[in-house]
Amino acid sequence: MAWRNSADGFGLITRLLHWGMALLILAQLALGLRLVTMQPGLANLWLYGLHKTLGFLVLALLVLRVLWHGLSPVPGPLGPAGVAATAARLVHRLIYALLVAIPLSGWAGSSATGIDVMIADRWVVPPLVEPSEVSEAFWFGWHWYLALVLAGLVALHVAGALKRALSGDGTLRRMIRGRV
Repeated sequence: MAWRNSADGFGLITRLLHWGMALLILAQLALGLRLVTMQPGLANLWLYGLHKTLGFLVLALLVLRVLWHGLSPVPGPLGPAGVAATAARLVHRLIYALLVAIPLSGWAGSSATGIDVMIADRWVVPPLVEPSEVSEAFWFGWHWYLALVLAGLVALHVAGALKRALSGDGTLRRMIRGRV
């Protein structure tokens, strides 16, 4: 089992980063949907802290993933070039961009509340914006809408992977096992 990517397969580190981030993103989307229905209080404040901590973890793993792909480039796509391949590349790029924009907008919204933004209820991170109700509404509004776009793109990504798996091209198998 190779740690690094090869010309025709994904290494273990790439696959662990992919599937770990996938689970984390799904958990974040579910937790975020739950949080928007709750009134913040002492009994559930820890859930907001958990959401922030996991958001910073997503951002850190994305940076690690980009750095790793610089050291161990991913193999080329399977199948013919065309509209579907271009769409897949675009969806991947948009997901990556959102995995930066969503945590940053949440961080900015949390900063705008005037309450310290903490990771793991232990480390305070510097505020991104000055406290302001207008700024808080603006950034949390963006956070919400970007998360909805991410949910749609994740669904599109999963649908594309399943379509390719049903066609037998080996893309999903390669992301699970590392090779076709």
